[in-house]
Amino acid sequence: MNKSNTISQGVDWVVIWLYAILVSIGILCIFMVEYRTDTDWLQTFLTGKTNYSKQLIFAGVCTIVATFILLTDSKLFTAFANLMYAFGILLMLATFVLGKNINGSKSWIPLAGGFNLQPAELCKIFTALALAKYLSRQETDFSKLRSQLIAALIAVSPAVLSILQHELGLALVYSAFLVAMYREGLPAQILVFGSSFAVLVIATLVLEPNVLALAITLIAVLIIFLLRKQLKKNKRLLVLIVGIWVFSVGTQRFLVPYIFNNVLECYQSTRIYSMVGKEYDCSKNKKSEKKAGEKAARKPDDYNVRQSMIAIGSGGLSGRGFLKGTQTRGKYVPEQHTDFIFTSLGEAFGFAGCLVFLCIYLFLLFRIVKIAERQRSTFSRVYAYSVASIIFFHIAVNISMTIGLFPIVGIPLPLISYGGSSLLTFTVLIFIMLRLDADRQMVLR
Repeated sequence: MNKSNTISQGVDWVVIWLYAILVSIGILCIFMVEYRTDTDWLQTFLTGKTNYSKQLIFAGVCTIVATFILLTDSKLFTAFANLMYAFGILLMLATFVLGKNINGSKSWIPLAGGFNLQPAELCKIFTALALAKYLSRQETDFSKLRSQLIAALIAVSPAVLSILQHELGLALVYSAFLVAMYREGLPAQILVFGSSFAVLVIATLVLEPNVLALAITLIAVLIIFLLRKQLKKNKRLLVLIVGIWVFSVGTQRFLVPYIFNNVLECYQSTRIYSMVGKEYDCSKNKKSEKKAGEKAARKPDDYNVRQSMIAIGSGGLSGRGFLKGTQTRGKYVPEQHTDFIFTSLGEAFGFAGCLVFLCIYLFLLFRIVKIAERQRSTFSRVYAYSVASIIFFHIAVNISMTIGLFPIVGIPLPLISYGGSSLLTFTVLIFIMLRLDADRQMVLR
């Protein structure tokens, strides 16, 4: 413990108040979709049997954890960053032996009292610390390819384990660390390449294979024609253009179909195809070809999104009012207390309520970025940007999911969705950042 500090000295209380407001909104949203008017609301809160009462307990535990973090010497986080990362990886590996299968994902470790721990959630904290530790080393030259590959490996390792646990959504979250790496000097070309690859994948799903191949070829020919003078002097440029053409055609012809038919499960491929308005043929999926009922895989996903959009749309401009939502309170929206919790806000408080809610999130993100930019140490800056990017990724994907702009991948809404692991993860992420920020005037780490 740092005896010279009190719990409030140097702490950014604006972030703490925003955190408290969001957690309170989360409990309120869970209450709105689960409370029954024929029961005593106070008694149901105290029983610990309802999800909103459990979330209140989780919030109490997180308050204790947050207080402990604020009383901890910030040097401990830099000293044990790599050790905690190794512990997180081992914990994720342990799920393959001790894991409990929930909704087709073996990524949970059962604990006492009926609670479950999801190591992939906690590992986001450890990955942020380990990445900050590596990039803050004096011997790390992030302009070198070797350093960039090591930083990528730190972020990718837990993502690969998440995919093996059938947690595609959590695996995608680890791509958020690219933002922190970009702030520290990751070449913009890598982000451009990543974005271009994403566009190519989407185009592969939307367009006919021959049409897309022809379009790519015409673009390559046009570029060669426009740069014909430079190509006479620089043969390597021609090789680069031809190489990109071969890679692009090979990706849309072989790589993308292989991933959708051999790597992803049928329901995962179906969700991604449905996002672009296409129907996936599960008979092509090698993992599902022997399973019965794969043709109906599209229906549940469409139903989820359709009911979610109906609920949000029924809220109109000002909403139906507190405890007056017919869709969410009628349990028409599946998983409405976890992945689709945003629907309860949309129906009860309408567009105006959602706008205020998103402004609170936006204010929190701006505040975290401001905290990141005022840090004197690379470690604290990288960590703060990691926190901001993780929270932003969760918000963007979850809300896009509920309105049909992104496939259903099971990503919770930060501090709002029901779940102890999720709430604890975001609490620890935020309060470690606040502890580091409170000590920003110390000698550079």
